[in-house]
Amino acid sequence: MISTRLFFILAFIFLWSPLLGQPALDSLENRLSRETNDSVRFGILMNLSKESEFYDYTKCRKYVEEASLIANRVNSYKTKGELYIRLAFLESLEGDFSEALKYHQQTVRLYLENKDSTAALARALMDVGGDYTDLGEYEDGFFYLTQSFKVAKTHNKILTNADSLVMAIALHNMGVVFMELGQFDIAFSHVNASQKISAAINDIEGPAYNNNELGELYRRKKDFAQAEKYLLESLSQARTLKIRVLVPRIQSHLARLFLDMNDFDKSIIYYDSVIAQSTIINNQFKLAECGLGKGMVMLRLRKYNEALTFYTKSLTASKELHARNLAVSCYKELATLYEAKEDYKNALFFHKQHDALRDSLFSEAIMEKLYQSQVRFETENKDMVIAALSQAQQEQNSEIRRQELVRNILVIAVALTFILLFTVYRSSQRRKRINGLLLEHQEEIKKRSAELEQLNQVKDKFFSIISHDLRSPMNALAATLDLLEQKHLTPDEFLFLTQNLRTQFNHTRTLINNLLNWTLLQMDKLTIQPEKVLLRERVDESFSSLNTLYPKNIEMKNEVVKNTVAMADPNIVNLVLRNLILNAIKFTEKGGFILVTSSEKDNQIMVSIADNGIGIKPEVKEMLFVKPSGFTTRGTANERGTGIGLILCKEFVEKNGGKIWFESELGRGTTFYFTLPKAV
Repeated sequence: MISTRLFFILAFIFLWSPLLGQPALDSLENRLSRETNDSVRFGILMNLSKESEFYDYTKCRKYVEEASLIANRVNSYKTKGELYIRLAFLESLEGDFSEALKYHQQTVRLYLENKDSTAALARALMDVGGDYTDLGEYEDGFFYLTQSFKVAKTHNKILTNADSLVMAIALHNMGVVFMELGQFDIAFSHVNASQKISAAINDIEGPAYNNNELGELYRRKKDFAQAEKYLLESLSQARTLKIRVLVPRIQSHLARLFLDMNDFDKSIIYYDSVIAQSTIINNQFKLAECGLGKGMVMLRLRKYNEALTFYTKSLTASKELHARNLAVSCYKELATLYEAKEDYKNALFFHKQHDALRDSLFSEAIMEKLYQSQVRFETENKDMVIAALSQAQQEQNSEIRRQELVRNILVIAVALTFILLFTVYRSSQRRKRINGLLLEHQEEIKKRSAELEQLNQVKDKFFSIISHDLRSPMNALAATLDLLEQKHLTPDEFLFLTQNLRTQFNHTRTLINNLLNWTLLQMDKLTIQPEKVLLRERVDESFSSLNTLYPKNIEMKNEVVKNTVAMADPNIVNLVLRNLILNAIKFTEKGGFILVTSSEKDNQIMVSIADNGIGIKPEVKEMLFVKPSGFTTRGTANERGTGIGLILCKEFVEKNGGKIWFESELGRGTTFYFTLPKAV
């Protein structure tokens, strides 16, 4: 049964993997459909096989089969050699190293028959050595790896990067052989030598492979911290570089590491991940290896029956695959399992099986032969390895010098570009500042022009007021004096004219006072001198003076809170109160009322002057505080206004640190509000 975790991993891979590789596959398929040349079609089919191996393994195999038909038609040993290498890789991918070995041996035979001494032969020999190692045939594996190293060494007088790469991989795989034999120090020396050559030739994938092997070496030496560090680094590098074939190997090592660390949950997660990937490509060796690992987890958890199932399946698969090294591990774990179950008969049986197979793999004769081969290899190739490293280092130094030259040229170019850009930027900033100043100047001119236009309108309005509103009362006064001088007035007529003259005089006096205050304000000659002002008393004074001047039998109520003290200029307070109360009198019918109240909020005193007069028309509201308009209407008793009273109130209140506004409903009255700072 597949575990729930494995089911979801498989589902994710099957659903999404085809989508991830599809664009490249579609492009190659389109090229294949248009191509007629066999050699080109062979290359496209091989690329299609590589692109689809982890996405659609059935298609991957189909592409190789089509390529084999073309290889037979072309009948080129190099084409056949490339095909055999591909087929061997797919067998290795499935974990059938015996079949992979057959294809690699055919490749070697082809190259030898055709006297090909290129790096391709060295690579083929190295692959044969790798297959023997995977099968547990360490003596044969080491032999072919050393032969691969020698062919790469003697290929050219001057080693190419391809030769050096083969040598690096051969050394790496020799390290694997000695790791499996438990000779960790020798294994470390080979892996480190491989690392140096990889670094010298800038082998991008080398660190991922070497870190994986170092992690496994440290695990076997029980240095779990170092093992985890190298394996996680290797996994990160493999994923970044998309080395898909390496990822399950690293995860297998991580699973075994966490098993040794008794972190069974993490171990199972990694084993399930490898199983999911191996199931897609039918890698029977990895499935058997992971089954053995999960059986070991079950044994640690004392789930003996589940462990036995895993072990039995893994042992069967290892025999079918001729993977003797895996079979040795299965026999060992089965013996341990039966001992835990106290079934000593079966435990003894599997111990004997383990010892017999292990002796055939690691006999003293084989170990001695391997040591002698290793000593001979080191003696023969020590100078050559040094030469290879030296040459690779020289090539690297040459490349570094070339890169430094290019870098210096680029630095100079970047510096010049930066200077040019900085100059352009400075010029641009200067232009922006100049343009900004010009715009500010233009805005200032527009503002001044608007102010002058406004002042001109105010001036015209004031001249109109003076010429009209001052001339009328003066003419009336002159006419009245003429009538008095000629004694043409009756007592009743004289009384009527006197009342009329008084009204006009009051209006004229208010007008002159407002004009004088306005003039001082516009000339900045009016100085604001705040002091403590008792508002209730100021309202009483305004009521007293205005009620006698404009008798309309209007009820005036002063409900300003007692002892309300504002910080304001007394003259300003008097002017604002008189103008607002006078407006209320003008636009209130006889018998109406005027109410003045106050309230405090946030260190401000708000004064309201309310009346129940005729109210203000909506179209007039927006005009009352506008300077040039000087809008005025006659009162309920035909009283005239100056048109500047409310404008004065607004400017005086604002200069004193307050604000003014009003609310009005036609036919129901108006309320004006203004604020003053509260005295502390």
